[in-house]
Amino acid sequence: MQRYQNYAEGKWFDGEGVETSLYNTISGEKIGEVSSIGLDYKAMMEYAVKNGGHALRKMTFQERGRMIKALALHLMELKSKYYQVSAWTGATKVDSWIDIEGGIGNLFANASLRKQFPDLPYYVDGVAAPLSKEGTFIGHHIMVPKEGVAIHINAFNFPIWGMLEKIAVNLMAGVPAIVKPSEHTSYLTEVMVKDIISSKILPEGSLQLVVGLGRGIIDHVDSQDVVTFTGSAYTGRKLKSLPQFTERSVPFNLEADSLNAAILGKYATPGTVEFDLFIKEVTREITVKAGQKCTAVRRIIVPEDFIDEVQAGIVKRLASTTIGDPSLEGVRMGSLAVMSQVDRLKESVNALSKSQEIVYGDMDNFEVSGADKNKGAFFSPILFRNDNPYKNTDVHDIEAFGPVSTIMPYKETEDAIQLAKMGKGSLVSSIVTPNDKEATEFVLGAACMHGRILVLNEACAKESTGHGSPMPLLTHGGPGRAGGGEEMGGKRGVLHYLQRTAIQGHPTTITAITKQFQVGAEQPEANPHVFRQHFEDLRIGDTVFTHKHSVTDADIVNFANVSGDNFYAHMDATSLEGTIFERRVAHGYFILSKAAGLFVDPKKGPVLLNYGLEDARFVKPVYPGATIGVRFTVKEKMDQEKRSEDDIAKGIVKFLVDVYDETGETVAMATILTMVKKRDQSQ
Repeated sequence: MQRYQNYAEGKWFDGEGVETSLYNTISGEKIGEVSSIGLDYKAMMEYAVKNGGHALRKMTFQERGRMIKALALHLMELKSKYYQVSAWTGATKVDSWIDIEGGIGNLFANASLRKQFPDLPYYVDGVAAPLSKEGTFIGHHIMVPKEGVAIHINAFNFPIWGMLEKIAVNLMAGVPAIVKPSEHTSYLTEVMVKDIISSKILPEGSLQLVVGLGRGIIDHVDSQDVVTFTGSAYTGRKLKSLPQFTERSVPFNLEADSLNAAILGKYATPGTVEFDLFIKEVTREITVKAGQKCTAVRRIIVPEDFIDEVQAGIVKRLASTTIGDPSLEGVRMGSLAVMSQVDRLKESVNALSKSQEIVYGDMDNFEVSGADKNKGAFFSPILFRNDNPYKNTDVHDIEAFGPVSTIMPYKETEDAIQLAKMGKGSLVSSIVTPNDKEATEFVLGAACMHGRILVLNEACAKESTGHGSPMPLLTHGGPGRAGGGEEMGGKRGVLHYLQRTAIQGHPTTITAITKQFQVGAEQPEANPHVFRQHFEDLRIGDTVFTHKHSVTDADIVNFANVSGDNFYAHMDATSLEGTIFERRVAHGYFILSKAAGLFVDPKKGPVLLNYGLEDARFVKPVYPGATIGVRFTVKEKMDQEKRSEDDIAKGIVKFLVDVYDETGETVAMATILTMVKKRDQSQ
């Protein structure tokens, strides 16, 4: 009998005895056993901090991002083996694609976030705050990796996606992880983790795996650790109330199953593209992963005038859905992921049947293709109808975690909003409508009780990822019943694993800490000119003080002729009454253009190109007769990886362009982005 193993303290470990037997939910055949008895969780956490955490914290965000990208590429090459094992969970190829390639896609997405972070092991948050009159005392914020462990307790329905979407974020932040998938489907997680460990792409100690029940896994957590839980709202609330979370201020992120809703707008009448999209989307949410998704549609809220047509459309599509062995051609829905879920689901359906009517499906009488429904974890799609959802409210309280959903009517958009809110907090809802006014009313009315809202219409349908697909660059979570947590979310997700700290001091000191030039810091004169220096040689704060230029009327006229910008404030001195200008004023873009002429060293050198401009501001009018100069300062540096052996070794340098006048006051400010060659082309 196959023993699926834990990975702890650098070793693979069987565990003592048997905690859980594992089954192929298509055939009902026993495929293995797991146990986590004997694991020393305190030692595992210490090992993670000492080894994985220490190595990850030394890496910059750029290095961590490249590491995650390398891992994603490696796993993508091995994906076929994961599909084979995923089929044992009852998943169709589409179901497996969501779990496997969706999870690997999370790695790619988080790796790309490195472009939004500095080339440092820590993050500089926001902009400096002036704290003194003379500018010698300022404040800023940095965010450093927590020096603990991310402990992820995941649900049975996504054994790969659930792991990868979480570790992608903590690894990017520089924090190691201990992952505990559901023991029932941990065999699929284990297959992938073995490939991750053997690849040696991650520093040792960055990832450990618990395949059994994991009892005691959160006993030793402290304030530097982060615990995430995905699963039932009941279990999540029970864990969240444990004393170690309240007494030690341990961050706990809860993402719970919720009673999500799909709303058909009143303008999406039968016969419209949107009506057909709604029927297709809802039916897909009922059948994909056999309805075992935390984002699945449980409540179908439709205009009362269309309810019969909606019911007929959904029933027709459900009736054409073949249930059975996913390896067979034509099978569109497999089994539940866990054998014991069949009885639990029957209990929920029976409870809901007391207050509403089944209009499609039979828990006992349904056909299964290529398998024995009495041996596998098969379940018929069940469609309820509830004509009085304000009175018969079980539908807003009981979640049947499987291919089960309920149709209910509404009169006006406000009713649809209230019905959606009666789920007491949801991960997601959808509204399908061709009318943007209707969409706006629903979104603004329902947003407070939802973590995500999909607005679906003909214009976006072709590229829409659908109701049930959380995206790595958007937050995933929801208020109330949904847990009140947030996962993923692009940069937002990474920041959950960092500690924000306010720092105060002189601008020169804050520059040294943040590795970003702060206004008011020392500006030693660059020698040679910064455009003559390679990437490695440039120092933050080094400044070119340019020659000066006196602005003339001819400058303004010539720039207007070249640019075509003949705005009255530049060209018509008789039209300035009632404006803020005393007389005709130089174009802001002329000031920046002239600044470039002043700070650029024209000879060929290490600067390859200027490819962007950020934070441009024109803060003081410049009139003819004014004299301008530029303080051109190295603001920030970011290393850049070579895309190929033939690529030029280079980095990105941000320069602060500070244009000032004869009074010494700043008249314009901007940041330019340049690509600068390295001295050592082997890097």
